[in-house]
Amino acid sequence: MAEAYGWAEDLSDDEILEKLVALNAERAAEEKRGLVRWLRPDYQLARSGIAPEQRAAEAEEQFEAPLVMAAGTVQKPLFPAGDLERTAAVYASLAEASTPLDARSIAAKFRQGRKIEASVARILSAFARVGQFHTADGTHFILRRSA
Repeated sequence: MAEAYGWAEDLSDDEILEKLVALNAERAAEEKRGLVRWLRPDYQLARSGIAPEQRAAEAEEQFEAPLVMAAGTVQKPLFPAGDLERTAAVYASLAEASTPLDARSIAAKFRQGRKIEASVARILSAFARVGQFHTADGTHFILRRSA
């Protein structure tokens, strides 16, 4: 392993750990600046949606590409198909909310939007009946927090 990093062969475990932590911090700083050192550029670039830079490079040269994502390309998640997963998705939406939410606002977080509003409303009502969520008006719900 030491040879792969260009380090001396006789490093102790603590020295290796120290060097790896420093290297990790260096790579994280590079990525914050937008420099990504791809390990498998053909595979990784295709999955990231970033077009590879057009440049002549030696086969052993590390490929680098800016880490820039186009604005607006992030899609909302799909509302799960299974009952258990749907229930978990609604619960998670309310768990991260700081104010009461209604079925419409939770449904809007998913790609299906208004199509799933009735399903979300049924899940909210079921949680309210078992005491997991609190509702003052029957339409806006918030997770019960224990004191």
